Amino acid sequence: MTPVDRVAIRAVMAKDLKAIRRSKAVVLPMLFVPALLMVLFPFAVGLAARFRADVDISQFLASLPDAVSRPLLERPPAERLVTLVNGYLLAPLFLVVPLMVSAVLAADAFAGEKERRTLESLLHLPISDRDLFVAKLLGAFLPAMAVSWFGFVAFAVTSNAVAWPVMHRIFVPTRLWGVMIVWVAPAVAMLGLGVMVRVSARARTTQEANQLGGAVILPLIFLAVGQSTGLLFVDFAVAVLIGAVIWALALWLVVRGARRFQRDTLATNL
Repeated sequence: MTPVDRVAIRAVMAKDLKAIRRSKAVVLPMLFVPALLMVLFPFAVGLAARFRADVDISQFLASLPDAVSRPLLERPPAERLVTLVNGYLLAPLFLVVPLMVSAVLAADAFAGEKERRTLESLLHLPISDRDLFVAKLLGAFLPAMAVSWFGFVAFAVTSNAVAWPVMHRIFVPTRLWGVMIVWVAPAVAMLGLGVMVRVSARARTTQEANQLGGAVILPLIFLAVGQSTGLLFVDFAVAVLIGAVIWALALWLVVRGARRFQRDTLATNL
């Protein structure tokens, strides 16, 4: 096996990041949607929950797992609603962001090169097929995680700030939130990349890549929305296990994609 050419990988990644910064069609949705989901919506919901702190949610909490309801019931009644909303129920927003951003960037990985008519020069670079695939993958994965982690910092600051008059303390993130941020979110982003990079290599335009990939990515987004709140309701070890399963599936897709990736196939679609 030939050694990894880190210099070539970094060069391709730098070129991709430069192209991303110049593309409004990529940058705007990549920043606007996370800002909407991670800042504006939590602010609005947290503000509403703060001013409805007198609402009795004891019966609702009684229907939740004991590990979730007990800490909330131990808090003063005024703190329960805002803790439940911003501490637990808004969790689906976080996993949507890395999945969506990675899908947008991966769709541009090869299809964008075809649109910009730079793919031919890319294929002539002195870099192996494996390293080219890895460079394209990391060129989408690292920005997706940067947007996600900065978005979560904004989410935590917004949630804690809007609830400070009620909570008088920092309540986000919790321990299980930490599992989602560090372990599950990167796995979800890699899962989306494992699908979209292969789709982008076959598509002729970014729009076509988004359309083809949407058939797979949209169900993953709905799954993330449906399961991420439940992830915060489970035991710490179970959350880690769930993340491991997602990582295993994501890496399987990536390895298969790397093995099937060939310059000749891309060249035929020019």
